[in-house]
Amino acid sequence: MNLALELYRSVTRYAAGRLVGGRIPGALAGPIAPLRLVNREQPRLHGPGWVRVRPLLSGICGSDLATLSGQSSLYFSPLVSMPFTPGHEIVGELADDVAADGDGGTLAAGTRVVVDPVLSCGPRGLPLCQWCASGQTSRCDHVTVGHLAPGLQTGYCADTGGGWSRMLAVHASQLHAVPDELSDERAVLVEPLACAVHAVRRARVQPGDAVLIVGAGTVGLFTLLALRALTQAGRITVVAKHGRQQALASDLEASDVVAPDRALKALRRATRAFLVKPERGGDYLLGGADVAFECTGGRSGLDMALRTVRAGGRVVLSGMPTSGADLTPLWYRELELIGAYASGDGRAVDGDPRHDFDVALDLVRAAPLDGMVGAVYPLTRWREALDHAFAAGKLGTLKVAFNPAME
Repeated sequence: MNLALELYRSVTRYAAGRLVGGRIPGALAGPIAPLRLVNREQPRLHGPGWVRVRPLLSGICGSDLATLSGQSSLYFSPLVSMPFTPGHEIVGELADDVAADGDGGTLAAGTRVVVDPVLSCGPRGLPLCQWCASGQTSRCDHVTVGHLAPGLQTGYCADTGGGWSRMLAVHASQLHAVPDELSDERAVLVEPLACAVHAVRRARVQPGDAVLIVGAGTVGLFTLLALRALTQAGRITVVAKHGRQQALASDLEASDVVAPDRALKALRRATRAFLVKPERGGDYLLGGADVAFECTGGRSGLDMALRTVRAGGRVVLSGMPTSGADLTPLWYRELELIGAYASGDGRAVDGDPRHDFDVALDLVRAAPLDGMVGAVYPLTRWREALDHAFAAGKLGTLKVAFNPAME
């Protein structure tokens, strides 16, 4: 049997999660969570190219927490199938041999891999849509059809399982082999780092551009790392709420690290903008950053980004929207402002054919990421793990993960 955490449909618990939010510590990981620990059958393989993977570590993502707390948009409801096992940030080992996608080789059982979670045309056994053919699998139009149940990603699909389990099914096209020298603690960071790489590539940052990053959780810090590695950005200002986040942003070479209530004034000084004070509502800048990355998913973060970018500048929506105006279609379909969802290759963005995962694997080897995974839990302690993840910023933890093999 396969021990797994399973998220199930419950309208009452969804509503309770939205109502409680963060106001009652422990409730979202306790009595109102639509999550249960179950023993399921071993995952079924869905045709040629499918293989079983044993997760070694699987991260708890902000999008997972938004789903559990009832904060994710109902826009997603037709794009998932329940009950499903969450977990899309996965490093695992193959339980079977599988032909490597595209190069004619074989990945042997026992090989460590990271998983690109998008369930695009390839895993679904379909002819490639225009987006998948161009390498932009995050835009796939077919995530509800084919021989799989609906699911935009592994970790949101009833037929594949997810990383919060002891076994899941993955298609060869989703696999990226992990170098032997890379630890599991670093490898589990590859998927969120690949998403940050994708966002930075879409932002079209020019040499010398002033950049603002709103939020210094995993998304924000990895965006900073990708900006320094892949662009010639000038001054990068990071808005960080908690002390540990501020220290990590400095370590990753932010030019300025500021608390949210000091961000506008700091950016005004850095860019020589004019600060304008309306009769009602928040202050804003005339002038400001060339590019802003909104990495929190919250209304206040997007409001700050929109109010601090110069005329003609760009705002990249990197955090999954959870409140305020429903910008989920903008984010998920990568419309302008600029939406940045998941990952792909760079052919249509910057002419570089490398996949975002390959870039992320290179970056994660050398970057100062030791200690980013601050806590690891067995599945049986899932309530404690989720409590920790919900309070991670305050506790100084960047990433909380499950080790499904841990007792």
